Amino acid sequence: MKGNLINQLCKDDPGKSVVLQGNIAFAVGCVRAGIHCVDGYPGTPSTEVIDRGLSPVQDLIKVGWSVNEAVAVATAFGNTMAGEDAVVTLKIPGLYQAGDVFTSAALIRETRGALIYYVASDFTPSSTQHVIDPRYLFKSSMVPVLEPRNHQEMHEAPAIAVEIGRKYKTPVVILASGALCHSEGLLSLAEIKTRKPVEVPENLRNFNVLPVIARKNYDHAVEVRMPELSKLVEESPLNEWTKGSGKKGVITYGANTIYVKEVRELYGADFDLLTLGYSNPLPLNLIRDFCDSIDGDIYVFEDGYQYLQEELERMGKKAIGKERYSKLTEWSPSLVAEAMGYEVKYNKTGMEPVLRPPMICPGCPYRLFALQVAAMKKSGRLKAVFGDIGCNALLYFMDAMDTGLAMGASDANRQGYVISKPEMAAKCVSIIGDSTECHSGMDATRNAVFRNIPGVKIVLDNFTTAMTGGQPSPTTSKNYAGEETKYSLVDALKGNGTKVITVDAFDKKGIRNAFREALKDAENNEFVTMVVEGSCIKKVPNAKKGNRITIDPDVCQRCDKCQMCPGTERFGEDTPNFNNLCSGCGGVNPACLQMCPFKAMSLTEEADMGKNKGAKVSFSEPPVIEEVKVDKATIPERLSLAVRGVGGQGTLFFGRVMTEMAFLAGYEKDNIVKGETHGMAQMGGPVISTFSCGSVHSPVLYPGSADALIVMETSEVLRPGFLELLRPDGMILLSNTQIVPTIIKAEEYPAMDAIENVIKDYNIIKIDALKTALEIGDPTGRIANVVLMGALSKLAPFDNFPVNVWLQALAKVSPNPQIWAGNYAAFQAGRELA
Repeated sequence: MKGNLINQLCKDDPGKSVVLQGNIAFAVGCVRAGIHCVDGYPGTPSTEVIDRGLSPVQDLIKVGWSVNEAVAVATAFGNTMAGEDAVVTLKIPGLYQAGDVFTSAALIRETRGALIYYVASDFTPSSTQHVIDPRYLFKSSMVPVLEPRNHQEMHEAPAIAVEIGRKYKTPVVILASGALCHSEGLLSLAEIKTRKPVEVPENLRNFNVLPVIARKNYDHAVEVRMPELSKLVEESPLNEWTKGSGKKGVITYGANTIYVKEVRELYGADFDLLTLGYSNPLPLNLIRDFCDSIDGDIYVFEDGYQYLQEELERMGKKAIGKERYSKLTEWSPSLVAEAMGYEVKYNKTGMEPVLRPPMICPGCPYRLFALQVAAMKKSGRLKAVFGDIGCNALLYFMDAMDTGLAMGASDANRQGYVISKPEMAAKCVSIIGDSTECHSGMDATRNAVFRNIPGVKIVLDNFTTAMTGGQPSPTTSKNYAGEETKYSLVDALKGNGTKVITVDAFDKKGIRNAFREALKDAENNEFVTMVVEGSCIKKVPNAKKGNRITIDPDVCQRCDKCQMCPGTERFGEDTPNFNNLCSGCGGVNPACLQMCPFKAMSLTEEADMGKNKGAKVSFSEPPVIEEVKVDKATIPERLSLAVRGVGGQGTLFFGRVMTEMAFLAGYEKDNIVKGETHGMAQMGGPVISTFSCGSVHSPVLYPGSADALIVMETSEVLRPGFLELLRPDGMILLSNTQIVPTIIKAEEYPAMDAIENVIKDYNIIKIDALKTALEIGDPTGRIANVVLMGALSKLAPFDNFPVNVWLQALAKVSPNPQIWAGNYAAFQAGRELA
């Protein structure tokens, strides 16, 4: 989100209605609550709080990234000892990484600023390595836990938490569901508050965890803090009891509340509903009263493990929830409905969708390295590759990585393996990214030197924290405040006592030679670190991107050695070509050119790079869009759609325009929600974005509720659970765009006639959005999503909205005049197609 918009949101009048992503709602809430500091480490699904929400307003709040979560928590605790209120943003694995500091700080009871943990959950998981429920840790740490149920509560949570933290002298956890973090919803801006720092005694000697002090703190938490917090939650207005006939009851908390409300509204169901604002401590008296008021079954819906369900059983109350050993960790509206005995209709396509594992980006500096590793594994030169967390984890799908455990664990895994199998020292390697090496991997580097464990550790240095969007790390040239970074990764490694070999990530021969040298050292019982350097393609200026290669069809042998990147493709007996995904490897020596064994490829002279997709494309300046008012009587009471595509096609942008349009159309008096897929699915994997407005609650659509399905990549219509979202009278807007993943051959892609046979009984409108985008002058084809949007605006029931409302929304979310001009042209082209 643009910085001036965030700044405005932080200063706008209270009560103003806006549609915000959950993470942004929380970020703006931090500023409006008067919180002084926010720290963290990038981790999906929490990253946007700092990255998009607070980075533009560093004049209003102190904010920054630390090298890992433990450091972030300790830094924030230092803020509170100075009297300031501080927030730490984490994902659940990051919480456990900071576990020592978290638990040690939990029971300290001295006067200080509030310490608030914003812990974003991912119980699917979409981009997290496990689904371990942290509520048991929170309970035993005796810290209060707020669980927002909607976007309004995400926004208001910082102000509530800071009051609790100050009054009860306790850290506060805000456990936010990933379903809310990455969806958008309607909310009213909170009051703006300013807070003076707390006056902390100059003598800080009680901020200590020596055993004698720790024991007193624990006893105080048991005898004073928890009884006071229990009284707070019992009387809290955040608990909501909606009464029905008393024949059936539901108890829930967090994001599951909106799923339950969606089911109740869709079915007109009769049940009493108790939703809780806090999951620790629980309002046990209120829960007991609720259970005693119900004559029939009581259902419990919670994500994670069975925290609340077990508490009910401890109280002697029977509840229907999960089986003792249930695989279910995250509910949806359809799963809630099924659990309560309502019929849910599912549609099976009978065809398997295209396998789309997340892949590294076209132009990624890891590609040549990964191909070398895969070749060495195939030849038997390497027997095992120990991997880590981050973009390097995607090398698993290139057969260039085997294991993956936790942040910073790769070389420690390798060391243990070599200790047990010394003969493998020169036959295995570990891989880690630069930001992860700085996060926690350097500990293992020191350990290998300290314990004289031979072998090869490889650091893939792309100068950023790439997997979460390119946040600065110690290896980035500038830190979060824009200051020059003085840190040198290579010097730090050498300072730990390891030999360091550096190599250019876009030098195929250099990588091979570096491997030979490193493995030779390992054979001689040495420990060596190999640093492969190349900038993340996302951080390369657009002007340096674009295809710069010509192929001689007479020399090309169609060997497909160049078909190792999503930016290249070949069909039938044709010579390879470069599609709209090609980045030209960001202006350096292209990887595909180095892969060609017949020298059929050559670099184009710079003067002939007329089709460089990084070059500016000129579109005619759009006319001024006149504002129009929408008659609510002419638009549906409820409207929803789902957009499917492949990461990078702009499904999320499509949904963003829809939410803005709904807001302009007057749905801000009802509700507007948008859901989306984040994390690893963005890297060429399947992505879905959902949108609903009117009488709606959930960002997760219920089967049979969508008015339209938008399909940006043809085969994605086959993705399980997608077709069943469509209403019986709904339509499918299908783009004739096929993206073949590099892991399959073109002939393995589903035949078009087979796909059409699956969907023949549906109302289908088929257009070639990508071809249209290219024809109107966009060499990237990235405005194909807007072509589809234009087509949708001509189709019922979406044609009820005046075209100017669509254009106002599109203009508002277009980040600059050039992009707005291209989007305008694409929208109008889509309308002509429809």
